Amino acid sequence: MTGSADLSHVFRRAVPSVDRATLRFVRNYSERVVVRRGLLQPSPVSDDVGVMVSVQSGGGTGYAATPDLSETGLREAFRRAQGWAERTADCHLLREQSIPPCTVRGEYRTPVVTPWSEVSLGDKVTLLRELCEKLDVDSRIVDSIARLWHAHIETRLLTTDGGDVEQHRSVMIPQLSATAHGNGVTQTRTFGSEGYGRQGGYEVLDQVGFVAAAPNVAAQALELLDAPNCPSGVRDLLLDPDQMLLQIHESIGHPLELDRILGDERNYAGTTFVTQDMFGNYQYGSSLLNVTFDPTRPEQLASYGFDDEGLPARKVAIIENGILQRPLGGQVSQSRTGMEGVANARASSWNRPPIDRMANLNLEPGDSSFEEMVASVERGIYLETNCSWSIDDSRNKFQFGCERGQLIEDGRLTTVVRNPNYRGVSRTFWRNLKAVGNPSTYRVMGSPYCGKGEPNQLVFVGHASPACLFGDVDVFGANQ
Repeated sequence: MTGSADLSHVFRRAVPSVDRATLRFVRNYSERVVVRRGLLQPSPVSDDVGVMVSVQSGGGTGYAATPDLSETGLREAFRRAQGWAERTADCHLLREQSIPPCTVRGEYRTPVVTPWSEVSLGDKVTLLRELCEKLDVDSRIVDSIARLWHAHIETRLLTTDGGDVEQHRSVMIPQLSATAHGNGVTQTRTFGSEGYGRQGGYEVLDQVGFVAAAPNVAAQALELLDAPNCPSGVRDLLLDPDQMLLQIHESIGHPLELDRILGDERNYAGTTFVTQDMFGNYQYGSSLLNVTFDPTRPEQLASYGFDDEGLPARKVAIIENGILQRPLGGQVSQSRTGMEGVANARASSWNRPPIDRMANLNLEPGDSSFEEMVASVERGIYLETNCSWSIDDSRNKFQFGCERGQLIEDGRLTTVVRNPNYRGVSRTFWRNLKAVGNPSTYRVMGSPYCGKGEPNQLVFVGHASPACLFGDVDVFGANQ
């Protein structure tokens, strides 16, 4: 099999005589180590390697994918791609527009202090068993899981315009979970619901406080058994960063994807309430809302130096002082609309084409401490860690559930409640943003499970955020 280092020569020999062609190599190595109730579970390892080639010829575009990296395999893939280019020449979406050539050359690597491979499997299993012991502290704990998920993604993009981009990203996603049962009630508490994934090596575990978190996860799972059900009513809502993760993702990230605005996702994942004429003038939220697209943070889950079409990554304001500034659209969507976008054309694998995806979409910190936000609330609730979500096809009306709630009464955190939920409308929810936490409340979070596209593509996304306070939110409980 040809490796990434040899691809350039094979690419030059295999590429046909066409207007433009690209080759995108992807190797995705993934390993998980899972201990459940102290017992080592089947721990899957995968090593997925292949390439996607694309051809522009005669006004049409075609692409094909193959796991065969030999010259014969690449020639066959290019032949199929060229055939599709010929078939689409008369009906190409971008027939009247042009996409700038990719001539960039560069490299990106995740900074790693302690590589995953330098820690033995035995040491990993020992650590996870010790954490399960700290979770299994009471007979009412009926399930406990400690898990590590490591991934290393290597990509290389070659173009006939002279582009050559190589990237190596290493990811660590730790997870803890404790499920408690008593008196007919079952409650689960997790370590951020897999939200503490970051780029880096084994040092990520210390950075996010993974080892120290187990006793608190177990204690809160038990605490929820005796907690009253969340009351219903309109009240102020203080969201922890591990819930802001989902709030940003669903009601800012997905609605602003430019291909979705153009209707590309309507058959599968829905449309959006956002339209092209809103950019530059629409009040998306209160003046406290500042959101940036930033794939350049080295520790964040979805960081990279270049997107999968070779566009250099940079930090860009998406919402500034509450006003919508630009969409999340890569070069193809930018060419279709004439709008400025971002470097976010991303593919989940070698057998998927790049499409518009959020990467690191972050809410910038404000100037309120956690204590100041709590003290400002007469009647409210503090919510942590998402456990359920629902949002309509236009990414407008939503309903989210959390693992844990705590009432705020007369400026103090009081009763812990279970099964808290809240609902809202994206158009108005963000305009009721009353306070944004300062850097002391800010946490770098992310999710490994953002799905989109036909066929489906699952990618990593990052969402860093402070705690945030919203006014006049409909909060309610669920019976369990």
